[in-house]
Amino acid sequence: MAGEIKDLVAEARTGTGKGAARQARREHKVPGIVYGGGADPLPINLNYHYLVKHLKAGRFLSQLFNLKVEGHEDVRVICRSVQRDVVKGLPTHVDLMRLRRTSRVKLFVPVEVVGHEECPGLRKGGVLTMVRPEVELSVIAGDIPESLTLDISSLEIGDTATISMVGLPAGAKPTIDRDFVIANVSAPSGLRAAEDEEEEGAAEEGEAEAETETES
Repeated sequence: MAGEIKDLVAEARTGTGKGAARQARREHKVPGIVYGGGADPLPINLNYHYLVKHLKAGRFLSQLFNLKVEGHEDVRVICRSVQRDVVKGLPTHVDLMRLRRTSRVKLFVPVEVVGHEECPGLRKGGVLTMVRPEVELSVIAGDIPESLTLDISSLEIGDTATISMVGLPAGAKPTIDRDFVIANVSAPSGLRAAEDEEEEGAAEEGEAEAETETES
């Protein structure tokens, strides 16, 4: 289930509108808004370097945070969007949504693969390809997993791993309503090339035989 919820520290922003947002950016802060949860929207500022550190850590848009704002009660939030400068790609605004533990949300959860050493397909030289390194789930906020575990210890070359092979938290379900592929184990490039040559050779032999029969 969900691991320890990380803190996200911000400060309340006294002004609203473009003027206040520009002032915040001049002070090396990133303006944002907290909404939802049956409460009024709360304008906030986040320290620029502090936010960038969280963004570089990854999964910022797919994890639960404990938002701490002085003068306000702590609240669980999830980031709904990070707006960025179109030229430099730097964060310019953040939208956070309040969540109750019973709230249902849709978010992407990374897939962790185990069983590499035991996988017969990989032991024979096969290559693991991740088709979906992340899976979008509809899940209860209080049960958001840090990752999903995919066990490939039984996969042979040519096998695929689908979402049905992954254990999901109680009440969680994929947003795609079918047994979609997450990963596959394919033959190494050298073996694939050899197989292609064999197929081409067999095809040429078949054509030659057909021509011989026609001439006779």
